[in-house]
Amino acid sequence: MTKTILYARVSTNDQTAAHQETQARAAGFEIDEIVVDEGVSGVQVPLAERPQGKRLFDMLRKGDTLVVRWVDRLGRNYQDVTDTIRHFMRKGVLIRTVINGMTFDGSASDPMQAAVRDALVAFMAAMAQAQAEATKEAQKAGIEHARAQNRTRVYKGRKPSYTRKELETVIAMLTDGAGTSEIAKVTGLTRQTVLRIRANQTDADDALKAWGL
Repeated sequence: MTKTILYARVSTNDQTAAHQETQARAAGFEIDEIVVDEGVSGVQVPLAERPQGKRLFDMLRKGDTLVVRWVDRLGRNYQDVTDTIRHFMRKGVLIRTVINGMTFDGSASDPMQAAVRDALVAFMAAMAQAQAEATKEAQKAGIEHARAQNRTRVYKGRKPSYTRKELETVIAMLTDGAGTSEIAKVTGLTRQTVLRIRANQTDADDALKAWGL
């Protein structure tokens, strides 16, 4: 009997597998089982070396469907993602993404269809790596800016309407591609607050530090 497995990776304590499951079910997927890796960096650890990710290589069988939020969940870089997708396709596993509803099927016998599919795999993997690199550079720039601004404020300004944990949750969900309304609903913050944080995450962090939060 074939089954549909959702693989979720969460890299911080504020991200949740439940959020990814909710998105998958809302997109129409009927999930039979969920495999979750928590506290694992997607840009540092290959899927086959993650505690739960490596289970997929043993448990997935021909005819099964692997559901992921996006292809970046399947590897740490372009090569890793493409190798993983092609490995599962060779096994007869159907890979589907929640975002954009992409489907990667290894059963295509027509050479042209297979060529188009492989080109799409390569393109999506390249996009995933480009996004990961952009995220790393943004984080690096934010850290450098914070260091440069690491000084005592004479005027603390208005006390932030969010907590440290809520800020981390907002940043994590923004990185995951969640929308403003969705983040506001999950965190209980106003959309205006989420928009201000999205516009300048460093200033939002500095405001908390000024108040010793």
